[in-house]
Amino acid sequence: MSITKKPFGTTPAGEAVTEYTVTNASGASISVCDFGGILTKIFMPDRDGRLDDINLGFDNVDVYASGKSGSMGMLIGRVGNRIKGGTFDLEGETYCLPKNSHGNCLHGGTKGFGMSMWQVKPDEANNALVLTLVSEDGDQGFPGRLDVTVTYTLSESNELGIHYQARTDKTTIVNLTNHAYFNLDGHAFGTVAEQELQINASLVTEVVEGLIPTGRLLPVEEVPYNFSAMTRIGDVLDKTADSPAMSMAGGVDFNYCTGRDRETKVIATLYSPRTGRTMDVITDQPGVQCYTGNGLNHEGKGGVHYGRYAGVCLETQHYQDSIHQPHFPSIVLRPQDVYDTTTVYRFGVR
Repeated sequence: MSITKKPFGTTPAGEAVTEYTVTNASGASISVCDFGGILTKIFMPDRDGRLDDINLGFDNVDVYASGKSGSMGMLIGRVGNRIKGGTFDLEGETYCLPKNSHGNCLHGGTKGFGMSMWQVKPDEANNALVLTLVSEDGDQGFPGRLDVTVTYTLSESNELGIHYQARTDKTTIVNLTNHAYFNLDGHAFGTVAEQELQINASLVTEVVEGLIPTGRLLPVEEVPYNFSAMTRIGDVLDKTADSPAMSMAGGVDFNYCTGRDRETKVIATLYSPRTGRTMDVITDQPGVQCYTGNGLNHEGKGGVHYGRYAGVCLETQHYQDSIHQPHFPSIVLRPQDVYDTTTVYRFGVR
């Protein structure tokens, strides 16, 4: 196991950005940069042992820092996904946030955690990168100073772990995740249409315009974007034109609900028949946002064009807009508590 680093460009503010790479004994590796805590590369073997980068991204910090990357690989916070109207009430106070997505707050605002500089400390003894960030009281409108630690690990058995911790000095809301786009055929392959996906959730949040929840949880058997059994992603995407919800989203962009908050489980499995690569998503979070890259139109690593459906995101999370839905699992964090959650992406072949 080794940890190396190299320059990754400079932000518009003049900050030098560094990319860190953790490599295990078999040659599999993950790369992370200190801007945005971005997961820039994931090299994993196929069934023949050939390594390829299965994570969409860019060659340097420029596109990420422009805010036009589609949040690729970013650490998302303070609150991932959407907050209706960019406002919320908490302990008798009303807080106003940036309305950066159709009148709503998306992924923590205009300058969320994915657009911030993190401090990185390599931990070679544990095959880890420890990232820290201080989000001051009032950052993007959120209350309380939030001290955040995110630890990326890579095991010898090709498990990518992301451990999130946060503490606050004032009651606030927190919902952290990672926005990696996966393509198990390789980032340059094309689309994920031929790959197969299973999401182990019986319910999905019903949404209206702006992908804001109504509060209803729909049985997945009643929606065309049902992945309760292993399903070819393209077969679901083919239903987009006939589904009002999918037409609104441009494909799949929905939160699947397992419940069982704080209970570790395999929430999703992705499989490529072409390469044999598999990815289990293991988490203690109650939900996962499946996004099929409906809005992708980017020039990525090595000049590769990422078009629609070039990657799929499986963002473990609490349900979107939970602060406005009291019956959803709570995202409120109080000073006496610690936000502590882990997601593992377990890679294999068959």
